[in-house]
Amino acid sequence: MMAVPLEELLVDREVSYGIVQPGSDLSEGTPILRVKDIRNGLIDPSCPMRVDPAIAARFKRTCLRGGEVLLTLVGTVGEAAVVPEELAGWNVARAIAVLRGAEVESDWLSLCFRTASVRSQIDAALNTTVQATLNLADLKRIQIPMPERSERRAIAEVLGALDDKIAANGNVVRAADDLAETTFRAAAREGDAIPLSSLARFVNGKAFTKGATGTGRVVIRIAELNNGLGGSTVRNDIDVADDHVARPGDLLFAWSGSLTVARWFRDEAIVNQHIFKVIPDGHPLWFVNQAVRSKLRDYQAIAADKATTMGHIQRKHLDEAVTVPNRGATARLDACMSGLWQRALAAEIENETLAATRDGLLPLLMSGKLRVKDAEKQVGEVV
Repeated sequence: MMAVPLEELLVDREVSYGIVQPGSDLSEGTPILRVKDIRNGLIDPSCPMRVDPAIAARFKRTCLRGGEVLLTLVGTVGEAAVVPEELAGWNVARAIAVLRGAEVESDWLSLCFRTASVRSQIDAALNTTVQATLNLADLKRIQIPMPERSERRAIAEVLGALDDKIAANGNVVRAADDLAETTFRAAAREGDAIPLSSLARFVNGKAFTKGATGTGRVVIRIAELNNGLGGSTVRNDIDVADDHVARPGDLLFAWSGSLTVARWFRDEAIVNQHIFKVIPDGHPLWFVNQAVRSKLRDYQAIAADKATTMGHIQRKHLDEAVTVPNRGATARLDACMSGLWQRALAAEIENETLAATRDGLLPLLMSGKLRVKDAEKQVGEVV
């Protein structure tokens, strides 16, 4: 199969990266996509950074129109996704490259960044002195596989059906979680103020990455909560106490760094240090989840004031009061809220299967070992 340097496929052979030092986040302004918003071939537009439009105006080359390919250049390098038309007018952070194809379809280009051949080229070009980065000169030289146009379109179409389903599931997750948060807040207005620590056990993980074997279960660090599994993910086949094991549906809270609250939906894994496994103590899981989330902004403010290299909260902060629905309201809401939690979890788990199917089919289709018609049958079974 013929391969072509990336720059030969782009408008004016040009690659641009986004806004430098965008400044403080704003409640209003031009929305900016960051590295964490691009995962598994899709863009999550639910929580963008916003910057002063005057700043965004200085970066016209990366003002999105819809149809471009975004590629992450820092941290989790090589995540790619096509910009949907509804994000026209948005912009991107510096750590993201904007690629506008001239001789290649955007969906094909995005797919290519998931292939082993392109991934190996990216890995070979990475600068990992401090944090993994890919510079634009090396990016332009990456060889992109280019079969006939008809074959590119056929492969992109069949795999695109999986991406469409993944995107639809992502919308279900966001809608369910947003509705649950809104419902909880409304019910808590006439609720009770009680210590957060009285609702659950907050079990801190341990340093399970030390001496890791490289096999066995994933060790969940803050990076895995924020960015999913990647090339730097650590595995360990060590035996640990059940309180340090996360299974699909468990609630995790990173009390350091980004201060992230997350529903674990991947395979059974091990909880590393700086992360609490939150185990409800006589209260529904959805109830505890919303209670922790309602304190998140306060905790993030506390962490931001730390003079250390990584902000964090302390155990004593868990004893602060949180306002929650009273018992009567909790009982009335339980069926609905539990249903929303389970629906979101089911969609997240299904997306893991869909992504695995897509990523398994891609190299077979690229190499010609699997015909598009046969792939269509497999996709039809899971979509």
